[in-house]
Amino acid sequence: MHFDERKIGEYRVYTGALEGPQGDGYIAALVVMSEQGGVARELVRDESLACGHRWPSPDAALAYAMTKAQDIIRKQALLTC
Repeated sequence: MHFDERKIGEYRVYTGALEGPQGDGYIAALVVMSEQGGVARELVRDESLACGHRWPSPDAALAYAMTKAQDIIRKQALLTC
C-alpha cells in the first residue's frame, strides 16, 4: 500500500494506491476531510475510484486520486460561495 496526505486550504486529502487482489495493478482510493471552523468532517470516501480500474503503478493511482480530490474540493468551494 502506498499513501499520500496533503493539506489544501481548509481540506485534508488522504490518497492511497492499493495493490489489486491478484497483483494486477493498483486501485486508487481517497478520503477528503473538511476542517472548516476547526471541526473535521469527512466529505468523501471512495476506496475504489474509477470502478476499481487497475493503474500500472502506485504513482499513477495516487496521481489519479489526487486529481479527483482536487475536483471535489473545487466543486465544494463553488457550493459554499
